[in-house]
Amino acid sequence: MLDLSPPERTLKVCRAAARLCGRLGWAPVLEVPLPTGRRLDILALLPDGDFAAIEVKSCARDFQTDAKWTEYRDWCDRLYFAVDLDFPQSLLPEDVGLIVADDGEAAILRPPAEHRLAAARRKSLLLRYARLSAGRLQGLLDPTGAAELRASLRVE
Repeated sequence: MLDLSPPERTLKVCRAAARLCGRLGWAPVLEVPLPTGRRLDILALLPDGDFAAIEVKSCARDFQTDAKWTEYRDWCDRLYFAVDLDFPQSLLPEDVGLIVADDGEAAILRPPAEHRLAAARRKSLLLRYARLSAGRLQGLLDPTGAAELRASLRVE
């Protein structure tokens, strides 16, 4: 993947990570805006009701210039980085999970440390996740009404 631009690499890794989520029985939603103004690359709802956040990194520079990823711990039970095979994995912190993607496939190479969400935060995040998902689905079914729905739900 060395010949791809960072945005192209990000897209490929993101798609592979989302496919992995599906195979694991997780329900991924991409580009999830948070109340803090940050945006999670992937937020996945796990079968047990836990949330996994997946931060996609396209290259070493992408990781080294990003100081905001630590804030994502406040919005999930488990935090992962998803990278491709060319990414220097030694840069990543040991307590964050590691997903590695290659050619449309991905695998978890390292599980993350678990940090449980507080009940109030979990409920708030679950409602955000559900409203965002429903709004996006409705947007696919009714593109003309999508803007009005997004405005009324105020989640994107």
